[in-house]
Amino acid sequence: MSLPSPFDLEFMRLALLAGLVVGGSAPLIGTFLVQRRMALMGDGIGHVAFAGVAGGFLLGVWPVWSALAVSVAGALWIERLRSRGRASGDLALALFFYGGIASGVVILGAAGSLDANLFVYLFGSLLTVTSRDVAVMALLGGVIVATMALCGRAIFATLLDEASARVAGLPVDLLNSVLAALTAVTVVAAMRVVGILLVAALMVLPVASGRHLGRSFRASVAWSSVVGMASALTGLLLAWYLALPPGGAIVLVAAAVFAAVSLGHRVRAGAAAA
Repeated sequence: MSLPSPFDLEFMRLALLAGLVVGGSAPLIGTFLVQRRMALMGDGIGHVAFAGVAGGFLLGVWPVWSALAVSVAGALWIERLRSRGRASGDLALALFFYGGIASGVVILGAAGSLDANLFVYLFGSLLTVTSRDVAVMALLGGVIVATMALCGRAIFATLLDEASARVAGLPVDLLNSVLAALTAVTVVAAMRVVGILLVAALMVLPVASGRHLGRSFRASVAWSSVVGMASALTGLLLAWYLALPPGGAIVLVAAAVFAAVSLGHRVRAGAAAA
């Protein structure tokens, strides 16, 4: 008897939907973070989200909502520190890197025990997502896509030259805050797929590939989303057939795609120079 297709199973279909939503939307935000040279902001917000998840366990609320509230607040605070010159981007991220982890540890200590479900958020658990998880991810992904469709060009203008954007009358501070908040939304949407510890990789690695594949900023954004979704699909299939952790498999596929694209770009550049 032949084995059934993995997507004949409901949990695999839910995992596929979740992976495609996050794989397609996360690089949209990652593109702008890479352009601003704050590629690790997703990692910093992930550490803040860890404190929010711990708070959810302590208070008895769904950790996704507590992580979303804490992450958005943390992202806006990072942006406030950066824009007002009270700390450089790197120092602001470092503050939240360590402060978020330390806060999470303290909160878990206050709760009196370490809930095993915490590891679902730290390392991801794509194969256990429920229909509610997928609905929330789809909602958050829709918010990301819709906001970028409305504000993407204006945000890009602020990234290129804030002074010129202000002269042109753009609400630079508001646009920067929107980008920071969307970064937090992306982290929370992706933490059940690849985990808090790997979420930044899914935001950055497809973007690195997209920058080689696209000849314009818009094309790079499109390619980044395509690579993200392809990585999610391929990683999920590898996890099914090789019994691998799906979050790690997705990130490794994204890394392999970047390595292949980068090598191909160098070969073409060398051939053109010759």
